Amino acid sequence: MFSKSKINEPGPKASETETPKGTEATKPAGSDLKASAPPKSKPAPSILSSDLLITGNLKTSGDIQVEGQVEGDIRAHLLTVGEGATVKGEIVADDVVVNGRIVGRVRGLKVRLTSTARVEGDIIHKTIAIESGAHFEGSVQRQDDPLATGSSKKMPTTTTETKS
Repeated sequence: MFSKSKINEPGPKASETETPKGTEATKPAGSDLKASAPPKSKPAPSILSSDLLITGNLKTSGDIQVEGQVEGDIRAHLLTVGEGATVKGEIVADDVVVNGRIVGRVRGLKVRLTSTARVEGDIIHKTIAIESGAHFEGSVQRQDDPLATGSSKKMPTTTTETKS
């Protein structure tokens, strides 16, 4: 019923030149090209390990998972700050998940502070979730487009401190 694919082999061997009736000979033309091309999947996140200290800015259109320390600004699609991680700088990302510590401003479409999060700085967001036990000192500001740098539309700020 199932057979091992020979797509990645360089060429047919002498014993493979004859194909039994009803197997590969009946495949439509071009089907091997589709199977050999890797599917367009989301690349794995860049992981900054716990023993890594980065001084400087990070910018990617992909995902970053920080487990170490970053002293600089981060711009990414999805940023995950691990429990033992510390980021000192501004964060701009579509999605931000904070399990560790951030000192600086956070701008994101979706921002989530888990129960182990410690944030010291302002958060500009479209949607936010703060779990019980998260520590946050700063102001929260909702904007329809928090990723825009020169946004002239300002909404009233609220200072919040959550601690459990």
